[in-house]
Amino acid sequence: MSDDTPEIEELGQLPLDAWHRARGARMVPFAGYEMPIQYEGIVAEHNWTRESASLFDVSHMGQLALKGENAAHELEKLLPGAISSLKPGKMRYSLLLTEAGGIIDDLIVTNTGPHMALVVNGACKWDDIAHLREHLPDEITLTHFDDFALLALQGPKAGEVLEALMPGTGALTFMTAGLFEFDGMPVWVSRAGYTGEDGFEISVHERKVEALADALVADERVKPAGLGARDSLRLEAGLPLYGHDLDENIDPVSADLAFALSKKRREEGGYFGHAAVVARLADGGTQRRIGLKLDGRMPAREGADVYVGDTKVGRVTSGGFSPTLGHPIAMAYVDVAHAANGTQLECEVRGKRLAATVSPMPFVPHRYYRGS
Repeated sequence: MSDDTPEIEELGQLPLDAWHRARGARMVPFAGYEMPIQYEGIVAEHNWTRESASLFDVSHMGQLALKGENAAHELEKLLPGAISSLKPGKMRYSLLLTEAGGIIDDLIVTNTGPHMALVVNGACKWDDIAHLREHLPDEITLTHFDDFALLALQGPKAGEVLEALMPGTGALTFMTAGLFEFDGMPVWVSRAGYTGEDGFEISVHERKVEALADALVADERVKPAGLGARDSLRLEAGLPLYGHDLDENIDPVSADLAFALSKKRREEGGYFGHAAVVARLADGGTQRRIGLKLDGRMPAREGADVYVGDTKVGRVTSGGFSPTLGHPIAMAYVDVAHAANGTQLECEVRGKRLAATVSPMPFVPHRYYRGS
């Protein structure tokens, strides 16, 4: 073999790899792993999640823990959110930023009590770990739980399903978490997810994940679902996907994620990228992430250019057909002058111009459980 032969990426396998294949999953490369994209079909799995409960395997995500006396305080030097005020069992969406204010990753921070837990995107978890190790002091211990799987049970019936299996989980509300038990082993359960529906993410040791998956799908209200439905659901929910709608060239203000910049921290600063973020908050930036509803049935997918007349004003970063709404939707970055809801634009797809209207997100209302 010559030295210039292209190197073939060796894909990782999920702890449930054989389980997925036995259930007829079609596997595809994603974030360095072989992942199930669908079982019976993306639309069927999408609709089942909307009406009942689906089980997604998101074990490719990075599960990290920061432990040390000042772990929350040190983490605040890297994230723009209020971390040190996070009470045990509470979760917060935040962003890992460059000094220039670009988004390295978006993530979830949880105060577990003994430590601060992070769930980061699978495609950039190794870069995130390197960034954290470089910038956190030696007295903060960073642990990567690479022997733990992560399952997401999502849908309006997820709460009653999980409560029957793990009593007490039904008392959790959106963005809260706690320690529970399954089959004699502790599991960490968070009431959160990436579908816009009510649901949970369950962190379980890989030794027990098959037993847990079996127990969940044994309930007739639960079916396995793949990446395809997860993507169409998160698009309807208006949730950005790192590497598509977010990257290091995009700042939180342009990404319409200013809610992740807590007011106190905006004023006090003290985190990576603060000066750049404050400048962008002041000037508003030149582009904004927006939602688009398209006429007809042809979707505009990632990379499609967005126009006003003959002038290109933006680019689609995520797009597809919405099974819930029955028409195509998309996310795009457009010049701020054309970002107002109701603005008429066009997306160019295969040489054709498709009429599109700037639409508020989420496209489909979130149904998170915030308590009765």
